[in-house]
Amino acid sequence: MPVTTDIAATYRGPGRVIRRLLDMGQREDRALAILMAACALVFVAQMPRLAREAHLTGQELNMLLGGALLGWLIIAPLLLYGIAALSHLLARLVGGRGDWYGARLALFWSLLASSPALLLHGLVAGFVGPGPALQGVGILWLVVFGWFWLSGLRQAERPTA
Repeated sequence: MPVTTDIAATYRGPGRVIRRLLDMGQREDRALAILMAACALVFVAQMPRLAREAHLTGQELNMLLGGALLGWLIIAPLLLYGIAALSHLLARLVGGRGDWYGARLALFWSLLASSPALLLHGLVAGFVGPGPALQGVGILWLVVFGWFWLSGLRQAERPTA
């Protein structure tokens, strides 16, 4: 299935999509591609906010974009690998029987699948600015991301048999 179709399907049933991705076999290149696409979309989502900040404060936009690019495409993937490992260890403590790959895929896919809400958050941050609308969209993204991640992690930590 195309990625966009999978993203739409995730909003209807995140566990089913993660289960299907896991059933396709363990492919680290697929997980890395999902992670890098998600991080690239998060970077794109930051652009309107950074443009607004540069305009209002007189800072150099290229410097702000460069910092965000470094953060989201170099540093964030490393941190997300660590967060996925911690989530797997925590799941093991409560009886999870999955593997490291499943925990990574659940986190990475959750970030990618929740990117439409994150892109909306970036637009609101850029065009409206701080306020209740931005907080509301931020909370919406957090809830969607959490729902996707927990549903995916639950599928990934189920015993395979």
